[in-house]
Amino acid sequence: MSNAAAAADAPPPKSKKMLVIIIAAVVVLALAGVGAMLMLKKKPAEGEEGEDAEPAKPARAAVKHDPKAVPTFVPLDTFVVNLADKESERYAQVGVTLEIADAKLGDQIKAFMPAIRHAVLMVLADKTAAQLIDRTGKEKLARQIQRETSRVLGAEVDDEEEGDEAGEHAADKDPKKGKKKKRRAAVELPIHAVHFSSFIVQ
Repeated sequence: MSNAAAAADAPPPKSKKMLVIIIAAVVVLALAGVGAMLMLKKKPAEGEEGEDAEPAKPARAAVKHDPKAVPTFVPLDTFVVNLADKESERYAQVGVTLEIADAKLGDQIKAFMPAIRHAVLMVLADKTAAQLIDRTGKEKLARQIQRETSRVLGAEVDDEEEGDEAGEHAADKDPKKGKKKKRRAAVELPIHAVHFSSFIVQ
């Protein structure tokens, strides 16, 4: 009887173990399914954020590589020239850097460098120390260098501003005409600006 009772009691524990294993497997699968659902829901959200961020990057890159937005600077060798002072010997030592919009123009500037340096030297040699001391004189010099170097590169430059004094007299007589000519010339010049890296007058 004891053997029969033991045999009768043996199957229930096996069936209980199987039930526990099956329930555990179902729970694990359910948890895995819930985790997968959560991951799938998060990924599209992250993808949307990535899509929002990605268009901004190409836009910035386009601006950085836009030659119109990023100027090119072409430094010239330092100029040392005697000034036009008659009472005493004065000279200027000036570092000039040309600002251009198109990097391809840099090669053309190098090809015309002797003529460009000659033009800058002629402009400097025509100045007196008094004309170059203050800020206004330096700004006028920068505009003249801009015009003369642009002329060397083949740009059509109005004769009205060949000399600053002539330009000032013309502006006094007819300010509207003088302003119109200056604005029109500034837009068309291949040299956008002239910057001084050093400026010594002695």
